[in-house]
Amino acid sequence: MNESSESNSSHGTAGTPLNLPHIPIVTSVSCCLILSVVYVASLYVWSTKHNRDHPATVKRRFFSVSVVMLVAPLFVYKFSSPQLLERASFPELLGLRWQGLFPAIAIPYLLTMLLFLGPLCVQMQNESLQMYMDMDFWVGSFKNILWIRNHIMAPLSEEFVFRACMMPLILQSFSPLTSVFITPLFFGTAHIHHIAERLSLGMELKTALVISCFQLTYTTIFGFYSAFLFARTGHFIAHFLVHAFCNHMGLPDVQDLWQQHLVRRILLIICYIIGFVGWIILLPVATQPSLYSNNLYWNN
Repeated sequence: MNESSESNSSHGTAGTPLNLPHIPIVTSVSCCLILSVVYVASLYVWSTKHNRDHPATVKRRFFSVSVVMLVAPLFVYKFSSPQLLERASFPELLGLRWQGLFPAIAIPYLLTMLLFLGPLCVQMQNESLQMYMDMDFWVGSFKNILWIRNHIMAPLSEEFVFRACMMPLILQSFSPLTSVFITPLFFGTAHIHHIAERLSLGMELKTALVISCFQLTYTTIFGFYSAFLFARTGHFIAHFLVHAFCNHMGLPDVQDLWQQHLVRRILLIICYIIGFVGWIILLPVATQPSLYSNNLYWNN
């Protein structure tokens, strides 16, 4: 057995699909590191006195990350194994394909809604869900550049660069399960730059560090979930929609929960538990690769 065969053979454990062609670890990790740096740097190439929420800053960053989204796929094309490029079309490597599209849109989204069952029930009893039925809400949202950033542009650019372009490279050096835990580290650490922004706004260093460490933690945890969805479904749309939904929901408002009447609070806590336990139980079932016609990145 030659060196390449040995590499691929050892690479075929822990959930590796169909023996993906192998590329050196230093190549895949270096590409991901470069993409992370380029993505963050693109946010600061503009000289401006405005903060990150000013429309002028937001528009310039829209342009910057759009350029990065055009450049990032070149890394996948350049450094992927020629054998992999022969096995699937280039868009398919990025999770852009028609087979299994509808399940990829619906199932991960519903699964994530189950995870947020508790917060959704809180919104329901507060009647805040009714606003989503109001057309004026959606018209106003699409006119709000911050809403567009948080719910469209940020999930779109981050998921495309950090998942659709990084995962195909990492998956050629590690097993899918290992890749799921490696790739989010680039995503999480890419958010450390917010420390500088908070300090520029006059926040104390200690406070900025605490908030940023907390942000690093939950963005990395979400990254695990998002990378898992990419590897299991093979669809970009799955983790993009889930990211947008999570941005909309935000972190659960525990303070709002404890302000409820005792009986209602207990019922809502039960909803939180049911949602979390149900999500854990259904996660491997609802992400079966066969549901999404995914035979590239994970064994069925």
